[in-house]
Amino acid sequence: MKLLFTCIAALLTLSAGNALAQADLSRLADHPRLLLPKGTEKKLLKQINRDAVWKEIHTATLGEADRIITLPVNERIKTGMRLLAVSRENLRRIFILSYAYRMTGQEKYLVRAEQEMLKAASFSDWNPSHFLDVGEMTMALGVGYDWLYPALSEASRRTIREAIVEKGFKPSYDTAYNWFVDAEHNWNQVCNGGLAFGAIAVAESEPEWAQKIIDRAIDKVRLPMRHYAPDGAYPEGPGYWGYGTLFNVLLIGGLESTFGTDYGLSQMPGFMQTGTYEMQMVSPLIKHFNYMDNSYEPESSSAPFWFYSKTQDPSVLCQQVSILQRDTAKKYLKDRVLPAMLIWGAGAPMEKAVAPQETFWAGRGNTPVCVMRSGWGDPNARFVGVKLGSPSINHGHMDVGSFVFEADGVRWAIDLGSEDYNTTETRGVDLWNMAQQSQRWDVFRYNNRSHNTLTFNDKLQRVNGSAQIIESDSATARRFVKTDLTPVYAGQVDKVERTISLVDNDYLLIEDEITAGKNYTRMRWTLMTRATPKILSDNTVMLEQDGKRCLLKIESETPIVWRFEKTPTVNTFDSPNPDVTMVVFDTDLKRGETQYVRALLTPMSSLSRALEGKTGCIQTSGQTPGNNE
Repeated sequence: MKLLFTCIAALLTLSAGNALAQADLSRLADHPRLLLPKGTEKKLLKQINRDAVWKEIHTATLGEADRIITLPVNERIKTGMRLLAVSRENLRRIFILSYAYRMTGQEKYLVRAEQEMLKAASFSDWNPSHFLDVGEMTMALGVGYDWLYPALSEASRRTIREAIVEKGFKPSYDTAYNWFVDAEHNWNQVCNGGLAFGAIAVAESEPEWAQKIIDRAIDKVRLPMRHYAPDGAYPEGPGYWGYGTLFNVLLIGGLESTFGTDYGLSQMPGFMQTGTYEMQMVSPLIKHFNYMDNSYEPESSSAPFWFYSKTQDPSVLCQQVSILQRDTAKKYLKDRVLPAMLIWGAGAPMEKAVAPQETFWAGRGNTPVCVMRSGWGDPNARFVGVKLGSPSINHGHMDVGSFVFEADGVRWAIDLGSEDYNTTETRGVDLWNMAQQSQRWDVFRYNNRSHNTLTFNDKLQRVNGSAQIIESDSATARRFVKTDLTPVYAGQVDKVERTISLVDNDYLLIEDEITAGKNYTRMRWTLMTRATPKILSDNTVMLEQDGKRCLLKIESETPIVWRFEKTPTVNTFDSPNPDVTMVVFDTDLKRGETQYVRALLTPMSSLSRALEGKTGCIQTSGQTPGNNE
C-alpha cells in the first residue's frame, strides 16, 4: 500500500507539470557553497602557487578586479533585442570581484561587487523575451550572493534575493518566455544552469522556489545532454560547446559542491567524452574547425578544466594550454567565469602540455564530425575536418558534406563561419526559422553555395535530411570517412556518397559517387579559399597563399568548367568577404547513370612526390577506399 501511495504521488506531481523532487535541501552546505566551498581558499591558493602559469593567471585576475573597480557600474543597455552583453559583463565582473575578495579579504572588492549586484537588482527586468539574458544575470547575482553572503548586509541580501526571485525565477514559469525549458540545445543548459545557481544561493530563504528551480534544472538539462551520445560530439559545434557545455558543468559543479552529488548528470552517455571533442576541434594552427555558427578563433574556456578535474587526463588541456600561450594580451580575462578555471584547473601541469595519442577522431550523433591530422604540436601539420548531419540542427548551416583542410601552415579549404546575428535581425531576416523556405537560407554564409560541398541545379540542401557516417578507417595509410549525402539532396539526384581521405598523413582526397536522375542535372563543386587560384590545365588549379602553394587536381568522367568567383554581396545583410575566392567547377552529369568525381589537394611540400606517381590514390574503377586498401 505504501508503494502504491508513493507511485500515485509521483504521478500527480508529474501531471502537475513539475519534475519529481530530487535535490535534498536538508543537505545544503553553508555559504559559500557554489564551486568553491567555505574554507577552501587557502588550499586553492597553495595549488595555484605550485605552477607559474596558474600563478600568473591568478595574479592577472586580481589585477582585472582592480581594473573593474575603476569602471562605471554596468547599466541596463540593450543591443537590438538582447541585454546579453550586459548580463555577461555583470557575470564576469561579479565573479572576478567575488573571487578577489575571497582570496584576499580586501573590502574594496566586496564593496564594488555589492554595487554591481544592487544596480542589476534595480533594473526594470532582465529581458525575459531573450531568456539567455536572464539565465546569465541570475547566475551573476547567485554567485555574488553566495560567495559574499557572510559580508553582505541583510538589506543587500534581501534586495538581491528578491531580484533573483522576481526577475529570474518568476519569468521562467511564464509561458511567454519559458520555451527554453524543453529546448534540446544550449538555451536549456544556460538558462537552467543560471537559474539553478540563483536557487542554490537563496535556498534557505526561498526553499519552495529553490526546490522547484533546482529539480527542474536536474530534470530538464538531460534533454540537451542526451545529444552528447555516443561519442561526445556537440551538435551545435565547438563555439557553442564552449557555451552550453560550460553552463552544464557549472550546474554539475554547483550541485556537487552543495549536495555532494550531481544526481547522475555526468554519467549520461557520451558526456564525459565531450572534453575530447572540444580538443579535437582545434587545428594545428590553433583555429577552430568552425562549421555552422562557430567562430574561427578559439578562446580560452574554463569547461575543459572541469573535464581534467574529473579524468586527470592532461591531454584534454593541450589545446587550452596552446590558446593561453598564444594570448599574450591576456584575452582569458574576458572569460566571464574565469575563477572556475582556477578552481577546476589549479594543479594541472600547465607548463608541460601532454599531446593526445589520437590523430583520427570521429563523433556520431545529431551532427557527426570527423577530424584527421598528421600530428600534434606542429603548425605545418595536415588537418582535415569533415562535417555531416543536418541543416535543421540549432545554429545549422547547409554545410553537410563540407570540409576544411590545413597544410604547411595554411588553411587551404575554409569555412566562413557565422553571420552577425544583430545585423541580420535588425534588417528583418527571419533568422531563426529553420524551414526549407526560410529567409535564413538567403544569408550567403548559411547556404550550400558558400560551403565546400555540392550543389545540384543551384538548389538548396534539404533541411529535413541528415547525413551519417557509413564507414571509416583510422588504421591504414589511407584514413577516411564515408557518408551518404542522399537525404540532403532528396529529389535532386538519386544517390550521392562522399568519401574524404587523408592519405599517408600528407594530402587530401575527396571522392564523390553520384547517381543522377532522368532529368538534366548540373553539379557544382565548391572550394572556399583565401588562396589565389591559377588554372594550370583543364583539370588542375594551383592555389597560392602566404608564399605557399597547393595543387588542386580534378578527375571527372564528364568535362568540367572552372569558375573563380568572389563572394556576392547582393543582400544588405551579408557581410563582405573580400579576401575569399570560390574555386568552383561545374559539370553536366550523365542522366540515369552513376559517375565518379575525385579531387586531390596536394600541398607543395609533397607535390613532387605526388607528381612522381607514388600516391596510388586516384582510381577510375569506382572502388571504395575500403576496397583499395
